[in-house]
Amino acid sequence: MEVRSIALGAGESYELRLTGRGARGYVWTWQVTGDADAVSVSDVSEPPQPPARLPPGAPLERAYLVRGRCPGGRARIRFAQIRPPYPQEAPYDEFVLEVEVTAAAGGVRGG
Repeated sequence: MEVRSIALGAGESYELRLTGRGARGYVWTWQVTGDADAVSVSDVSEPPQPPARLPPGAPLERAYLVRGRCPGGRARIRFAQIRPPYPQEAPYDEFVLEVEVTAAAGGVRGG
């Protein structure tokens, strides 16, 4: 599991791209802990290609926009790649993004 820490100013955004196994039925989900209202997360991925163009098992890239909302907040976003029909299975992959929201906009820091 990869862990990345960043700092965002209130109102700033950070795009996170994750490669998944969507062609095999896996989806990325996320859960925000800590100061959950300090950030917002949205899926900004482009629609996938028609299935005829994707070979079986092809990786699919997803894009998520994380926006800093409340200065002084700290949130931890856990992305997990799961297969919805099998909720008892452990995630295939996980990624954690730790976000500190600062008062002033000044560019994404961390990495």
